[in-house]
Formats: sequence, structure tokens, C-alpha cells
Amino acid sequence: MNTLVLATAEQEAEFSLKFPNRAYIHTTTPEELAVWLPQAHLVFDFLLHEQPERLAQYNELGRGEKLIVFCNAATVQLAALAAAHGSVNFHLCGVNALPTFFNREILEVSVLREESKREVDKACVFLATLYELVEDRVGMVTPRVICMIINEACYTLQEGTATKEDIDLGMKLGTNYPFGPFEWANRIGVKHVYELLAAVYEDTKDERYKICPLLKTKYLKGEEF
Repeated sequence: MNTLVLATAEQEAEFSLKFPNRAYIHTTTPEELAVWLPQAHLVFDFLLHEQPERLAQYNELGRGEKLIVFCNAATVQLAALAAAHGSVNFHLCGVNALPTFFNREILEVSVLREESKREVDKACVFLATLYELVEDRVGMVTPRVICMIINEACYTLQEGTATKEDIDLGMKLGTNYPFGPFEWANRIGVKHVYELLAAVYEDTKDERYKICPLLKTKYLKGEEF
């Protein structure tokens, strides 16, 4: 499958770690899609959720039902994305592409249409990766859980119940997670954590995802923990 990756340099670096033996074309410029799309079978568009107007470009320049496009669906629902920008004549799929989540043994994948599941399987066989299909929902599964844990840890720190170091250590020892919540927040990026929680809260209105003031302050100041 001819593979095209539209991503920042940092995102492309994680893609190359996940698929070290796969040839692909990488571009950081959406304008170059017009050059490469007619030959592409498989696209990983890490920027589409921020530039959804380009769905029309995939409709016009892509290979129709022969084209599979994976986008970063951590903060968007594919159905809402498609509904807001007209019909989709290709296989639109979502992947958990938050920093530190893409280069993992199992890809977390969602699909817009049921018939795309077969195409996802073909693509993942080609890429030699395991994958797990999850429901098409804002936050998917793993990002939603991890960011909720980070948010709860922020409330604990804000209330002075424990120090940041103790919370991180307690999480790693108690759950065998690779990182504590604040370590993970810094690796994912406070900006990404905040935006995911904001998207999930807007979608669900569930108080579990209401952003802690401490996290919001860190986001607004552009600070890490």
C-alpha cells in the first residue's frame, strides 16, 4: 500500500518508531496532498482534526473506496466530523495519536462506517501491527481514562492532600502504570490533556471530566507540572 503521512516532525518521529521498516512519504504541508493523494492507498493524517475542511480534498483527489484515511480522533467523533463537512466517499478511520500513545503495541482504532472494519484489518496486516476497535466517541478509551486520572490527580495536588512526587510514585506502585499522572501529563503535553478533557466534557457533560482549576492554570500559562 502506498502510504502518505501528513504530520509535524514530532508526530512523524513517533510514526517512524511505530513502523520502522515501512516505506512512506512524509509531508508537513497540506498543500502537497494534491501531488501525492492520487497515488496513495493509505493516509495517516495527524492534522485533520484541526483542519477538517480538508475532508473535501480527500473526496475530490483521493481514490474513493480504495483510500483509507486514519486521523487523530482522540478529541473528535468521526460521525460529527463527517456530518459537519458533507459526505465522505473514502474509508475514514480514527486512531489514538496523542503523543506517547501512537507508538504502542496495539493501535486504538475507530471507524466511521461498519464496512471500513475490513479495510482497517487489511491495513493493519500490511503494517504488521495489532489493533483494537473502539466505539466512535470523543476521547476514545485510553486517552479518556488516562486524562481523567490526571485530572483527579490535579484535584488531589490542589487540595494539598499529597505532593506531586508522592502522587506519581503511588500511581506507579499501586497500578503498575509506566508513569505517574503528572509525569504522563508532561509527556502527553498539558495542552493535549486539557483539550481532550474539554472535548469530552463538552460531549458528555459528565462531572468526572470537569477540568481542575490547577490544570486549567497550567494550560493557560503554558507550563508543565
